Amino acid sequence: TNNHVIEGADEITSIMADNTEFTAELLGRDPKADLAVLKFDPKDKELVSVSWGDSDIARVGDQTIAIGNPLGLGGTVTAGIISAISRDIGNGPYVKFIQTDASINRGNSGGPLFNIKGEVIGINTAIISQTGGSIGLGFAIPSNSAKKIITQLKDFGRTKRGWLGVQITVVTKEIAESLGLPDEKGAFVSN
Repeated sequence: TNNHVIEGADEITSIMADNTEFTAELLGRDPKADLAVLKFDPKDKELVSVSWGDSDIARVGDQTIAIGNPLGLGGTVTAGIISAISRDIGNGPYVKFIQTDASINRGNSGGPLFNIKGEVIGINTAIISQTGGSIGLGFAIPSNSAKKIITQLKDFGRTKRGWLGVQITVVTKEIAESLGLPDEKGAFVSN
């Protein structure tokens, strides 16, 4: 699910389609990528999981299906197309989102975004809207990004990221000229 769904919760309950409830345990969360991994014991209930798809082969124009619990209406299914496959919506450098016009509303967060093969290619996470409702601008964390983070959350309870101890400056026209560079491409390590 998404981190913002469970953030600050004292108790987490997972409710199945048949209204069976399970108390869930938080294995780990990553606020920067807005992901969280929960675990619960299904006891004698047999569960079938959905399968991951490859978000790297998704293309603009592909059909998508979003399933979730928008506004408390569980099992709601909406359909749309992919508008962008690496959209930056200003949430930081950790995730570039799949943008879809499948209706995503409050309560869809953490739900799957499927391709037409029924494979999960994203985790529905955010919308952009002036009214707070869906206007066709929905965003999902790509499955390939999510899988890497989820594995770390399960293994370590947190995400481990590399850190490069440098300060970068954009190569401006002045910097390019002073260094004798042929163009303004790249980055300059200033510290």
